[in-house]
Amino acid sequence: MVDREARSGREAGGPGGAGTARGTDGVGTAAGGVLGGVRHAAGARARGGKLPTLEEVAARAGVGRGTVSRVINGSPRVSAQTRAAVEAAVAELGYVPNRAARALAANRADAIALVVPEPEARFFAEPYFSDIVSGVGEALADTGMQLLLTFAGGARERRRLAQYLAAHRADGALLVSVHADDPLPELLTQLGIPTVISGRRSAAEPLPSVDSDNTEGARTAVAHLLARGRGTVATITGRLDVYGAACRLDGYRQALREAGQPPDEGLTAVADFTEAGGRRAMTELLARRPGVDAVFAASDVMAAGARQVLRAAGRRIPDDVALIGFDDSAIARHMDPPLTSVRQPIEEMGRAMARLVLTEIATRATPHPSPPHQIVLPTQLVIRSSS
Repeated sequence: MVDREARSGREAGGPGGAGTARGTDGVGTAAGGVLGGVRHAAGARARGGKLPTLEEVAARAGVGRGTVSRVINGSPRVSAQTRAAVEAAVAELGYVPNRAARALAANRADAIALVVPEPEARFFAEPYFSDIVSGVGEALADTGMQLLLTFAGGARERRRLAQYLAAHRADGALLVSVHADDPLPELLTQLGIPTVISGRRSAAEPLPSVDSDNTEGARTAVAHLLARGRGTVATITGRLDVYGAACRLDGYRQALREAGQPPDEGLTAVADFTEAGGRRAMTELLARRPGVDAVFAASDVMAAGARQVLRAAGRRIPDDVALIGFDDSAIARHMDPPLTSVRQPIEEMGRAMARLVLTEIATRATPHPSPPHQIVLPTQLVIRSSS
């Protein structure tokens, strides 16, 4: 799909380091449960110096302790009149359910681990990750689940993560930016942790996953360049042990073949999804093919690096060299000139991951369907001045 509209930017707050918790709901009630307790907790402490107990709520509502517990946990086995009385007592007293005790009793952690097997510097430099976090957090906001962010880029971090999850500190895991040879997915499978991957490792991914249509997104971008009369179209790829990067390279080659142009390996430069990698790759391409008149970069961040090199070489964008990125991040919208980019629905990918892992958690005791859930979301080409 091609879209000439630029979406409004939304910057997610920077999450913390390993083990950082992002609270999504201080009460932690199920659907239909009591949502008003937190607002009144401070007032309850101020009035009586301590938080009210479940028994006090029951006495105020004129019901038993078990009935209060059922209302708080969203059980349908309570009449509307009784539910209203309990909710009124909760609001009046400022009762806050003890989520730790409830989770312990239910043999759950009420937490989802978001695992990033990348250096922290890359996480904070790329808008992709903050958009994923934003989408996941939004989907978990009404569930009572905590979102735990951890980095596992090395063997020591993976060992610490395994110990943490083996202690049942999280009910499920979301894996972002997984490389083909990464041992983390198998490790989590061995631990019995319901896991969802952002971006498949191969076409035969055995775990549930959420991805965008990388091949079609790249094909559309390169077809756009060719349709504009560009004859020497180069590409800057990400690390090719990342399946999404390999798919974007396939899409680039597919567009060339459809236009009757056999791919020229001299027009492909492999980088690593970083700005510095984009600079290095663009320098290589100019040295090998100085007549290049268009570049498809597999991320906006690498496109930003390529732009710096092109400008330093006196190449005007788009007059001399057209430039397209991938992600449609804030970088694309704020670049000079604004960057044409393939939009991934990144926040929606985060929301889909969260919903899918909640489903996996809820059905872990039942036989899983075969093959596992594989969600692939469409991309759009957002055309701006750079192409």
